[in-house]
Amino acid sequence: MSDAEPNLRLPPRDPRGHKGTFGTVAIVGGTCAGGRVMLGAPALAALAALRAGAGLARLVMPAPILPAGVALCPSATGIALPVEGEGLSLLDAPAVLDRALADATACVIGPGLGIGVVEQQLAFRALAQPDVPVVADADALSAIALQREFWRDLRAPAVLTPHPGEFRTLARATSIMESPVDPATRPAAAQRLAQRLGCVVVLKGAGTIVSDGQRTWTCRQEAPALATGGTGDVLAGVIAGLIAQCDRPGTPRDLFSLACIAVEAHASAARSWVTETAAAAGLVPQDLCDRLPAALERFRS
Repeated sequence: MSDAEPNLRLPPRDPRGHKGTFGTVAIVGGTCAGGRVMLGAPALAALAALRAGAGLARLVMPAPILPAGVALCPSATGIALPVEGEGLSLLDAPAVLDRALADATACVIGPGLGIGVVEQQLAFRALAQPDVPVVADADALSAIALQREFWRDLRAPAVLTPHPGEFRTLARATSIMESPVDPATRPAAAQRLAQRLGCVVVLKGAGTIVSDGQRTWTCRQEAPALATGGTGDVLAGVIAGLIAQCDRPGTPRDLFSLACIAVEAHASAARSWVTETAAAAGLVPQDLCDRLPAALERFRS
């Protein structure tokens, strides 16, 4: 399978633009159920979306941990998901999600979210609406795979970002046999899943693969420093940040090319850190985010 040639160019920034010009990313994630606290992942995705050039980021997190999430990314605003007992409110959380997406231009769902009943409903609700592009990551992928024939209700313009383990979960549910770890079959595996689901698939790992079912592209940059927690949350935020600022009236969405740019810039930012520090390991997501603006700038020239 030969690589497609994505459009690796971003539109120039409008010199008269303001924060509303460059879109709003809603990040739905985090959990505090059952004594398990996950709040860093959505904050990292929000920071990455802003570093990628989005005008606004909105954290949509369980009410008890939302203040801590906003403290980790103070440039973001917040909307609290109501809780009931130890989990999200089945009655009220879906309506809050709808409000959070009402004026968003892109959404990330899944970082640190959990896979409970309400979380499954939120993931499906985001992916079932047809208007706001969705980047589904982490727990959102595991949550939707728990439902039989989940692909029948996917209507959102979507980018799915599985690592090989999450890919296997989706592949079992969709009867895809190709290995997500064998370099010889990874491109076909990503393409098959993209065709089956009607979305863009970003199969993470060494030589990340991006496919929309017709076009398939492989990132050739080696960036082993990315093998640490939180870098996948950063990638999800970068993809959503690019979608949000490039979603303009009269311009067709090319989620495939934007995902390719995000993957390439993500790897370039990691390699820049390696060059600066002369270190092979120790990269943390915050350092990665700091290098994203320069890594993305070359796609604007």
